[in-house]
Amino acid sequence: MTDQIARIRITLDDIEPAIWRRVELPLSNSLKTLHLAIQAVMLFENYHLFRFDVDEASYGICFDDDYMDPPTRDAGNIRLAKLIERGVTAFAYTYDFGDDWRHGIVIEEVLPADPTTAYPRFVDGDRRAPPEDVGGPPGFEEFLDAMARPRHPEHKSVLEWYGRVFDPNDISSNEINARMATLAKRASGKAARASTKA
Repeated sequence: MTDQIARIRITLDDIEPAIWRRVELPLSNSLKTLHLAIQAVMLFENYHLFRFDVDEASYGICFDDDYMDPPTRDAGNIRLAKLIERGVTAFAYTYDFGDDWRHGIVIEEVLPADPTTAYPRFVDGDRRAPPEDVGGPPGFEEFLDAMARPRHPEHKSVLEWYGRVFDPNDISSNEINARMATLAKRASGKAARASTKA
């Protein structure tokens, strides 16, 4: 169990009205865990690559043929505590370099952990995030327009593609909480295994 947590706000860029989430993670968690938390609260499926841009450094999944400048560092090797130690309070996260979902990440505050709470945890948020592979912000705008108007020429095909009605105001808190509970369980299992090795 960690002593401190970071309260973090995640806002999807280039979308109005704003789509945002607030989460809490132990300072011992890595950017890889933050990535998994973002996937959980945005209801993404972790199908695509991701990158955090923190000051002049990029963190994500490392490849031998990395073309990025600077090269991408392993997101599993940098802890939130280290960022806070360096005075970092805001950085960027991009998911799916095709759709290019850019997010602003703000560390709002560092708080004492509640020993009765499982972390990472979802705190609050607003508006449903876009579905995977919808085509970035312009595609999402077209998707919302077609979904909202039954007489829209693309309404039927969009409904078939998505598989159900899309309510932009329903963030599906129950599904988010279930996903975060799975992530917290996995994280606590890793922490328990690490403490037995120590």
